[in-house]
Formats: sequence, C-alpha cells, structure tokens
Amino acid sequence: MFVDVVLLGVAFIVILLGAELFTNGIEWFGRKLELAEGAVGSVLAAVGTALPETMIPVIAILFSGTASAEAVGVGAILGAPFMLATLAMFVTGSAVLIVARRRPDDDVMRVDTQVLGYDVRIFVIAYALAIGAAFLPADVGPARWVVAVVLLGIYAWYVKAHFDADPAMHEEELAPLRFHRVDRRAHRQDPAVPRLRIVGIQVLFALGLIIGGAYAFVGAIEQLADELGVAEALLALVIAPIATELPEKFNSVIWVRQGKDTLAMGNITGAMVFQSTIPTVIALLFAGSAWAVTEDSWIAFLSAGIALASTAVIFLPMRRSGRLTGRRLLVGGLFYLGYLSVVMAQLFGLLG
Repeated sequence: MFVDVVLLGVAFIVILLGAELFTNGIEWFGRKLELAEGAVGSVLAAVGTALPETMIPVIAILFSGTASAEAVGVGAILGAPFMLATLAMFVTGSAVLIVARRRPDDDVMRVDTQVLGYDVRIFVIAYALAIGAAFLPADVGPARWVVAVVLLGIYAWYVKAHFDADPAMHEEELAPLRFHRVDRRAHRQDPAVPRLRIVGIQVLFALGLIIGGAYAFVGAIEQLADELGVAEALLALVIAPIATELPEKFNSVIWVRQGKDTLAMGNITGAMVFQSTIPTVIALLFAGSAWAVTEDSWIAFLSAGIALASTAVIFLPMRRSGRLTGRRLLVGGLFYLGYLSVVMAQLFGLLG
C-alpha cells in the first residue's frame, strides 16, 4: 500500500508539471497561429486535455466487442460531461476564491461571456440531442445515425466559429516558453519569441506527461481500491473519473492563478462540447444497444440530467447579469454530492 501511495503522489506531480507546460505551450501555439482566446481555450486546450480520458471508452467500444465493455464505455462517455459540469466547476470556483484577495474584482471572473455563452449553448443543444437518442426504441437504429451526423456537424460548426473569431491575446500577456532555451540558436536571435516547432514539441511533451501521469494515477487508485476493498462500481462511477478529469482541472486552476479566466473556463466548457459530441457519436454508431435508458443504465444516464441542471444553474445567471463569479461555480459541487448520494444509495441497495 505504501508503494501505491508513493506512486499516487508521483503521478500527481507529473500531471501538475504536464499541465503547467501544456498551458504555457498552448498559449504560445495560439499566439503563433494568431488565434482568439476562444479557439485556444475552448478548442485546442479542451481537446488536447480531453483526449486521454476519451481514448478509454473508445478503446472499450471499438476493440473489446463485448456487451460489458460497451456498457463501461458508455458509462465513461456519460461521466466526462458530468464531472466537467460539476466537480471541475467547483474546483475552478474554489481556485478563484483562494486568489480573490489578489484580484481587483474579488471573485468576479474576467471572462468573455460571449465565448462562454456560445460554448454552453452548443453543449446544451448537442448533449440534449445525444441523450434524447437514448430514449429512442431499439428498432429505429437509423435515427441514431442521423443524430450522429448532426452532432458531427454541430462540432465542426463550433470549431469553425472559434477559429474565425478575431484574436485578442497579446504577447506581453504570455510567460516565456519553457522549452525556448532548448532551441539555443533561436533563443539567442530572439529571446522573446520561440519557433513554432519548439512550441509544438513542448505541447506534445506536456500531453505525454499528462497522459502518462493520468494512467499511473488511475492504476494507483485501482490498486488502493482493491487493497481497501472498495466496490468496483464505486470506483467506475466516482473515483476513476476524478483521476481522468485531472488535466482540465489543473489547467484551469493554473490559468485562474494567472488571471486568464476566459482560458480557464473555456478549457472546461470547450471540453464539455467535445465530450458531448465526438465520444457520443462513437457510442451512437458502434454501441447503439448500450446507448439506451434501461433499468440497468438509468443511474448512468441520470448523470447527464444532473450535468445539464448544473450547467443551467451556473450559467443562466451569467446570461442575465453579464458576469460570472467564483461562488456561483461552487454550485457544481452540490450537484456532484447529490449524484454521489444516489450512487451510494444504489450501492447499498436502498434504491433496489
């Protein structure tokens, strides 16, 4: 058990290091390509950090080929938006409150509400459409294919809108690229601006650290759960998703600490859009029988309803008032605890 605890700590540090390198590198990547903050946070950062946990259900569905593997994959697909809309919001809100004394507006976040509002609208539309497909009768399989095509179109339109936006980032806001000194010749010629290839190397290296650290973290948690006798269902529904969502949380915390709130929130809302479209398309096309609300799967699909409810409670006030506060993000923690209580009630047989 001691070895597992040490491995857990090492994996945690590796993820933190990877997240710091990734946030620094992805900002420079956006600067070199002259992209807007929305494109950097909601697309590049969101997709980059969402890929590790996305590969787990994709592999389970496409390469395992068993009904149980498909069920695990569907559960993981549903778990990602839920964790982002609840726990990730709570962690980011907590980070805002911790640094609030050093901020000019206390816990009022300096975000582009138009960018976040657009992300949230796309997420709600896409996820509601995907979950609605789970209520379709089993004999209308072609309808799921239509929904899948629509979801792909929605995400393509979403990405295009962010990449077409005017860039608003400025070089003076960026910390020096961590790997810039590796390119000694370019660093001597221009110490302020790195070459794109070095930026790409740092981003890929950071992603490697994040992926490796996340897998080691999950492995250590599984070992500890086995040694402590924790139920596998609790591990699958609650513990493992926390580990796989760590990259988004740490990236957002780092950006909050730097005062880059649009990037911090876009990293989460952009990942929500990605997770509600691309992975759900995989489920609709290749695990249609498992993407259905039944007596066995209702608790997993309940997480989708809670994710949508948490999103509404957090962002509807932002739409009316034009501002977002750290305290408002803490609501996500309440929704997470509410779902956790339902899971525990089922595990202990209180729900049948």
